[in-house]
Amino acid sequence: MSLYMLAGMVVVSALLVAYALWPERKDERAAVERRMSGRSHRNDVADIRRKAKASVAQRVVKAVTPIAVRPVMPTNPEAMTKLRLKLSNAGFRRDNAAMMFLSSKTILAILAAIASGMYVLTGGDDLTHGAGVVLFCAAIGFMAPNVWLSMAASKRAEQVRCGIPDALDLMVISVESGLALDAAIQRVGDEMNQVHPILAEEMQLVTMESQMGIPRAEALTNLATRTGIREMRSLVAIINQAERFGTSIARALRIQADTMRTKRRQAAEERAQKTTVKLMAPLILFIFPAILVVLAGPAALKMIRTLADNPAIMGGG
Repeated sequence: MSLYMLAGMVVVSALLVAYALWPERKDERAAVERRMSGRSHRNDVADIRRKAKASVAQRVVKAVTPIAVRPVMPTNPEAMTKLRLKLSNAGFRRDNAAMMFLSSKTILAILAAIASGMYVLTGGDDLTHGAGVVLFCAAIGFMAPNVWLSMAASKRAEQVRCGIPDALDLMVISVESGLALDAAIQRVGDEMNQVHPILAEEMQLVTMESQMGIPRAEALTNLATRTGIREMRSLVAIINQAERFGTSIARALRIQADTMRTKRRQAAEERAQKTTVKLMAPLILFIFPAILVVLAGPAALKMIRTLADNPAIMGGG
């Protein structure tokens, strides 16, 4: 049975490689147009770049994605919008990000099912147990992209959250030195690229949206939506209120910077206080048994040896 499966996998792999290397019609048309125009294939830089980008892996993924995304495509627009927002919070903003994510769920589920099926067949388990193992592994492969996306979004949000106080300090200095708020945001995006690159990228996107004609309030709201953290939403609300009521933006930013720095220090202190509680589990499970064996082991061995040498002690009397 394993030989038949191995032969089938070899045939499928050969077919996939042949399909990936098969020339497309547009490639043939481009070659004909190049020959008719008198251009050389070696000197055609644009064609070389296009060939380099259209790699075998990209062509395979491009062919497999529409098929793999069909079983998991959301039925309502609200679910698709929620998925795009979560991908944006994780830093994936391309148009095909949702399709790639959904297709990865199907592909990983199929690969996990195939791998577990081969393991079950080689192990000789019964049909019921093997089907349960295959379904369990397929479910894990199906849910793995969701876990990875949540972890990526959380990590990115933490990085943005750590950089907000420093960005606010730079914005306060820029505004108090005479720059407008748009110029201060642009300065933050340019100057903090090495320290907090993710936050700097978000600030650069705000600047680009403002230059494209989007109102500043809407651009800042989009910033809060992309990051998905409470501190950024609070900052955007304070900036919009300061502009609406005509109060000092520099003072509002300074107060917000002090508040967020205090919150960051309190969060660090909270993590430090939780360390004692988190250390209880490894202490009880790993360290205390080793200490008990080292301290009470010799005494227990001596007691067992004494009882074995004197059976009368066990009988009482």
